[in-house]
Amino acid sequence: MMHCNDGGVNIKLLVVTLLYPLPTNVSRGVFVEDHVKLLREAGHEVRVINPLPWMPKFAEARRSTLAGVSKAPRTWVRDEQAIFAPRFFALPDHPYPSLTRWNLARKAKSIERFLGDWRPDAIVCHTLWPVGVLAERLAKRWNVPWTGVVHGYDFDVALQDKSLGKHVRRAAADCDALVCATGRLNGIAAGLLSPPRELRTIPCSTEIGRDWARELRSWRGRWRKDALDILFPADPRRPEKQHLLALETGEEMEHRGWVVGVTHLKQQPRHIVHDRMMVADVTLITSKREAGPLVARESLLCGTPVVSVDVGEVATYLPETWVCEPTPSALADGIEAALREGWTKEASVQETLAFASNETVMKAWNELLSTLVEQT
Repeated sequence: MMHCNDGGVNIKLLVVTLLYPLPTNVSRGVFVEDHVKLLREAGHEVRVINPLPWMPKFAEARRSTLAGVSKAPRTWVRDEQAIFAPRFFALPDHPYPSLTRWNLARKAKSIERFLGDWRPDAIVCHTLWPVGVLAERLAKRWNVPWTGVVHGYDFDVALQDKSLGKHVRRAAADCDALVCATGRLNGIAAGLLSPPRELRTIPCSTEIGRDWARELRSWRGRWRKDALDILFPADPRRPEKQHLLALETGEEMEHRGWVVGVTHLKQQPRHIVHDRMMVADVTLITSKREAGPLVARESLLCGTPVVSVDVGEVATYLPETWVCEPTPSALADGIEAALREGWTKEASVQETLAFASNETVMKAWNELLSTLVEQT
């Protein structure tokens, strides 16, 4: 750890994450990569460990986030930094979580060999299960603080599972600090029987490059006659995204006279994702489970209105008429309201989303990490 002339602290950080872009799946875990880049921009020295489960190629079809995992190399380079991916044993849906814990804990020595003489001042772990087991083991071996980051899965899925719940609760209680991506997740953490020692809400940062940043645009075509491009900002293979509801909403719009095309995102690089957002007429979110979602904030910054079911934190920043019941008719009403009325909030999109700007998020993380490191 080094103190800077401006009073800040440069910290050596090890990021342990279950999700991170792979050589053959660059869209995987981009929100974690955004965080790593933000930490490096703040002057911190960051190394990344991305534990991956052993699996055959055919098992990748279960989830889009598993694409590229089976053949991923043990190490690769991204942004001029080496990524290490130790393999661990895990069965689908984790019927034997204790076996996964034991196997992950044994990976500590291989990580030490990969890092050589380098040791972090603190560890940041994205998702508690199962890689929080490894973060906890490393933190104890090196006597450094570790921070868990919850994006949604840990509390929305794993915590409710009879086999995994106790492991998530244990990780939340054992970490030196727990960061939740939304206030809702923070409330769940605070209500645990053994709540975290330090609990913060820090959203994923949301910034758009100048090539894609646009003011939110209003509809200028012929009402209920022109073509309408609806963007479904997810992989349709993921059941929790409810692609069928998006298609049914498009069908309802066609019944009203619109000529509708529904496009989706499937493992595209970030710049193509933003291209799609920029040219779409509206972004439609139909997910049953989300933390942010990040794609809603990105679409707004690309100038595209977002109509969504009430999921994650969208109700805190979208206009009221843009947040709808999960039915085709209600979502179609929301789309037409967004096209007809435009952005109705007094604050601009940029002002409304300032809570997730790089500057705000970086400041919150610097404050937390500096406090943790100085306490050890």
